[in-house]
Order: sequence, then structure tokens, then C-alpha cells
Amino acid sequence: MIRGGIVILIVAAVAVAILAMTGDPGRASMVWLGWRADMTAATAVLIVFLGSLIGTIGWRTLLWILAAPERAARARAENRRRQADEALTRGFLAAAAGDGSEARRLALKAADLAQDNPGLVRVLAAHAAEAAGDLAAAEAAYAAMLGAPDMRLAGLKGLMQIALEQGDRDMALTYAEQAYGQTRTARWAWRALLEARLEAADWTAALELVKSALDRKIVPPITADRARAALLAARAAQLEHAPDPKARAQALDQAVEAARLQPGFAPGVVMAARLLAQDGKVSRAESVIEQAWKAAPHPALWLAYRDLKTDETPRERAARLAGLAATNPAHRESLILDVEQALIAGDAPGARVAVHRLEGEPATARTAGLQARVAYASGEPDEARLWMARGMSAPHEPDWSDLDPEGRAFAYQSSDWARLVATFAETGELIHPRFERHERSLSELPELPLSYADSAPFLQAEGHQALLHPAEDHGFAEEEPAESGAPAPRRRNRPARGLASGRRAAK
Repeated sequence: MIRGGIVILIVAAVAVAILAMTGDPGRASMVWLGWRADMTAATAVLIVFLGSLIGTIGWRTLLWILAAPERAARARAENRRRQADEALTRGFLAAAAGDGSEARRLALKAADLAQDNPGLVRVLAAHAAEAAGDLAAAEAAYAAMLGAPDMRLAGLKGLMQIALEQGDRDMALTYAEQAYGQTRTARWAWRALLEARLEAADWTAALELVKSALDRKIVPPITADRARAALLAARAAQLEHAPDPKARAQALDQAVEAARLQPGFAPGVVMAARLLAQDGKVSRAESVIEQAWKAAPHPALWLAYRDLKTDETPRERAARLAGLAATNPAHRESLILDVEQALIAGDAPGARVAVHRLEGEPATARTAGLQARVAYASGEPDEARLWMARGMSAPHEPDWSDLDPEGRAFAYQSSDWARLVATFAETGELIHPRFERHERSLSELPELPLSYADSAPFLQAEGHQALLHPAEDHGFAEEEPAESGAPAPRRRNRPARGLASGRRAAK
């Protein structure tokens, strides 16, 4: 209204100014009810505009007075809405903090104030009941949500969680299936169903579930590919030893598909290479491992690569392993493999050069055992003994734990595969169940036929005179020291077969 009055005054001023500039004020006469008024044209213009302004002000004032009750109602509604929002906010915070009594009080207050937002009130009532430990009230609140289409998923999730707290896994699974059957579903329902399939080791049903989740865009393609690769590997492990030839053929196809989907998933790659080799496809098995080594080197990969051929000389085997390491030369596993292949070839100086590249790596039992083998192959039994002593107290490598004492890779139970699938699908990381359970794995320390001659210096420090120590008849086994036979003379540049190969894993 103020802006309108200002506009009227400006227009009137412009009109008067125009009349004044013409030099002729003009004449205007008005006759009304026998009265006559004579004036200049400028005065008439001003009177008309001022009359319009007064009329407008009066009309707007009248409308403002008539709208007073409506304004008061809006103000009360706004105040009520503000109080409802405050009650909801404080109620959710109290429920999150575990203050059940305060959350329930605020839920009742919000129910009285927020009548236009019943959805949030129901959610707060359910959370408040859960915080107060009243599962019956919480279940009733979640059940009330099932009648509203936009709240059905929230209600089903709450009912599933309550069923899990009560130990009723079958009912919880029923709620998850109902949620997954909705047109608009959520990731939690898919995850609950997937965990149930994994727990039951039903890899086929889990694969179908992952495919449907990808089709419905519940999970991104990368998660679906990782889940499918791990599930295919688990399924192949289940079928690998089946008596039916068709089942074994299916295991081969699934393992190869797992390796194709995720070359960095070592369990699937190792299984695919093993099954391909058993089927006479050694070249293809080598290609599968080489692709995996480029993506994510793992000790089980080079061991499987080593065992693909058994009719080659040590030098031929070493050359083949060197080619594998060259596909990813900067990786730690490739540096270790360079040492291994030099030991296999009987190249002690080359092993020395290669092992120096590991000096910046953290010391583990595996690297200490490798250093011991290199030292012994170089004719330094004292140094080898020192590295063996370090290795006994050094930490173990989780990746090495994936090999059992017989050298079999990823010999997992169904529960291990279930955890492996779930973790790899979500994060792309491998877990190590055997390492977590502290199970015995392939020995990281070799069995060295070490003994001291009478004149052998004992642990000579660099730059110091050697301290002579009487010869003791010691040797080193996998678990604990055992007495060996006659003292062995110091030999240089003649690597023992046990050093180059360890047991099965270091050939």
C-alpha cells in the first residue's frame, strides 16, 4: 500500500510539472449538488490524485481490519507448528540419547501439536518406545505405519529389527522379504536377505538376489560384480569335489567367470587356474593368473603359477616366475617373487641383490625366513641363524595365512565363504579367517640344516672382532629347535634344496 501511494504522488507531481512547463495553468470546473468549483487544471489533477490515494488507504485499512481474525488464526497455527517442530526435534534427540521417558513425553506432546504431520509422530513414538525398552509399544507403533504407503518400508524395517532383538529370525526374514517385494525398496532389505542366503550357504539363491538388486538399481554395478565374483567362487568350491562330472564342469565355468569379473579376487583366480590346469588348459590358467597378478598380487597366486608345470628344470621355472613378477614389478609381492625365483635358479648373488630391495618393508616372519634362506644360500649360516631368531618373534602376514599347512590355498568353510562374500562385496577387501582364528598356516620359516663348526665365529658384528663360541649341535625345525646330526661345514654359493623350496611353498 505504501508503494502504491508513492507511485500516485510521483505521477501527480509529474503531471503538475508538465502543466507548469507549458505556461498555461488551464481551467477546471466541477458542479456537484448545486455547488460549483472553479480551479486551475493543476489543482484539479492534484485533487484527483489525492482523492485516489485517500480512497486506496481507506480501502486497504478496511480490508486489514476485516482480515484480523484470519491473521490471528495463522499466527496461532504457526506458533503451534513451531512448538510441534521443537517437540519432534527434542524427542528424536532424546530417543537417540537413550532417554526413553523424555522421548515418550515429547512424543505425546508432538502427537497433540503436530496433527498435520502424523508420520513423524509415529516414527518418534516407535523410537521412544524402543529407547524406553517397551518392545510391545514399539512393535505396535511400527505396525501402525504399515497402513500408510509412504511409511510401509519404515514400519517393516522397525518390525524386522524388533524380531531380531527377540530372536525370531524367521519373522525378521519375512519382514525383509515383504520390504524387498515393494516397488520402492531399500538396500537394508536386500542386505538382510543376502545375509540369510549366505548363512544358509545357498550360493545360487544369493546370486539371483544380487542380479535382481542390480536390475532394480539397489546396488551399484561394482558392488554387484564383486558379490557375483565371490559367490561364483564359493559355488565353485562347493562343486569342485562333487562326483558328478557335470558339477565339476560347472565349477570350472563359475570359477573362470569369477576370475573374469574380478581379477583381483585371489580365491576365485586360484580356483580357476587349478581347475583349468586339471582340464589340460595350462596356458589359459597362466593367463588368468597373470591378469590377476597385474591387478592384485597375492602369494597364493605365484604358488599356483609355480605348480602349473611340473616337467621343467629349476632354471626354467625361475624364468617363468620372473616373467610373472615383471607384470607388476613395483609391488611388494613381486619383489619377494624376484628373490624366490633367484633361489629356485640357484642364483645366490641374484637373490642377495633382490632381497636388498625389501629393506624398506616392515619385517615379518615371512621376510625374515626369506632373508635366512638367502643368507644360507650365500654361505652365511651365522646370518641365517640370526634371521631365523628374528623371524620367530616377528609378526605374521595375513595373506600368508590363506595357505594351510599342506599348502592348499583358501581351504575355507561355508561360514568363512559367507563372511568373505559379504566383506568383499561391500569393500573389495579380502578377509583372512584362518589368521583371525590363529590357525596354523604354511610355515614362513624354512627348515635350515644349520650347525656350527668348532672354529665358526658366533654372530660376528660388523666392524668388531668375532667372539668364538664352542660349536653346538643345533638345527631349526618348523615349530621348535631339534638336535641335528654331525656339524655341516660352511658352504658358499651352493643353495640347499630345502632352502630354495622351503616345504611346498617356496619352490
